[in-house]
Amino acid sequence: MTRHPRPPRAVPCDALVIGSGAGGAVAALELARAGLHTIVLEEGPRTTTAELAATAPAENLRRLYRDAGLSPILGNPVIPYGEGRCVGGSTVVNGGLLWAPPDALLERWARVMGTTDYRSDRLAGHMRTVSDRLGVGEQPHGSGNADSKLLADAADALGWSWSAARRAAPGCAHRNRCPTGCPSGAKRSMLVSYLPEAERYGARIEPATRAVLLRHDDRTVHSVCALGGPGGRTRVNYRPRTVFLAAGAVGSALLLQRSGIHPRTAGRAMGFHVNFRLVARFAGPVHAAQGTIFTAQLREFAGLGIHVMAANLTAGALAAALAGHGPAVVNTLLGDLERVAVYTVQVRMSGRVTVRRLPRAGRLLRHRITAYDHGLLRFALGRAARVLFRAGAVELYPPCPGVLRSDRAAQEFAARSDPRGWSLVSVHAMASCPMGRPASGGVCDQDGRPYGFANLRLCDASVLPGPTGVSPQGTVMAFAHEIAARHLCAPPQSPLRRHGDRDTTP
Repeated sequence: MTRHPRPPRAVPCDALVIGSGAGGAVAALELARAGLHTIVLEEGPRTTTAELAATAPAENLRRLYRDAGLSPILGNPVIPYGEGRCVGGSTVVNGGLLWAPPDALLERWARVMGTTDYRSDRLAGHMRTVSDRLGVGEQPHGSGNADSKLLADAADALGWSWSAARRAAPGCAHRNRCPTGCPSGAKRSMLVSYLPEAERYGARIEPATRAVLLRHDDRTVHSVCALGGPGGRTRVNYRPRTVFLAAGAVGSALLLQRSGIHPRTAGRAMGFHVNFRLVARFAGPVHAAQGTIFTAQLREFAGLGIHVMAANLTAGALAAALAGHGPAVVNTLLGDLERVAVYTVQVRMSGRVTVRRLPRAGRLLRHRITAYDHGLLRFALGRAARVLFRAGAVELYPPCPGVLRSDRAAQEFAARSDPRGWSLVSVHAMASCPMGRPASGGVCDQDGRPYGFANLRLCDASVLPGPTGVSPQGTVMAFAHEIAARHLCAPPQSPLRRHGDRDTTP
């Protein structure tokens, strides 16, 4: 007797949200609150605050990041890209920094890309909603943040502008583990804020479930094929009336390519920021390991997309920041940990990353950093070094082998150093499927819909018209709120009604 495999079960719903990070969580909450039967698919696992606290940071890094935070962006140099892969997405493993998008940036996008409905006056209400729900406020220095205070005092001495960090972390307990999940629950990631509220309104979150294909007729997505269950081998077909795609700048572009939706333009030119680290040794103790991620951010060069801030200091983080400097340097600084701090310099790139799918769910990321970007990186290093020597640093270790012992030496080094030999990382990718006019490179309209599609909307970092130059979570969430609101204001589509535990179509 021949056994035929069972066809994958079909699951109907009003709205299927693919991804549970900053954009997907917003969509899930707003759709569920409006009474729509909403299902959220998340490729990664679900965790809890108790599990985060009980698990070693290295294990959380492995569990909660894609490729343990080391997805390579090929080029010269190769740049590791880190993104969250868990319920709550990257909001679980970031610093909780939340800035509104700059007015000038939104105006430029409106002028260049045609996103005239996304100016600051339209997004301001959404930003207030986000800030209120997440308890966003200025992070005081407190005890244990001497590294941030030294940065702020040095900026004042130079006459440079800085801001207290605006973080979604009310009651921060300074546990110093932001990048591997907050062990106190003070950081208001999507895991502990938007998603539980969405569940209270009836949304269903399905972790360890990966969407692999959108089936469509070039206008309407009829079903979504996903893999879940033990080992990720159980096939499930979802039949949503509307799909909200929020799989991240890389994941959303890849899913569109795999599904034959704008395959030539999705992922063709993804925007990104890069970070490099400067390790500073001071004359006296700073005890940076006792503080939170940072409480001050240098913003003097924000117009260029450059920001300087302290970073979480642990023995492991210090060793990673000194990669390439050799064991003698690492051991010396580990032995002098109380006088050491690590600073991150974030720089917006003008070059772009191409995202291409490979067979068997593979991916290929390749960057094209420009000569302008090389100059901007050197400029950023020189200015960061200046403020840190003013802060009292006696030695700086740059993102390549060497040691700098004066501002003059740092400026000379910055002028001649080649960033292609630096250790760079990225944790911010966006604009892989940008909103905007097709003639300007836009993939989606102002409702977040890929051109030609009626029931598919993108609502994550992929839909931003360009790189933000600031931490993008606030911008992503504001855009997602607007995209969800536009959907809910559209003509109704006869939603599924919930009767007890069963979903039936009317």
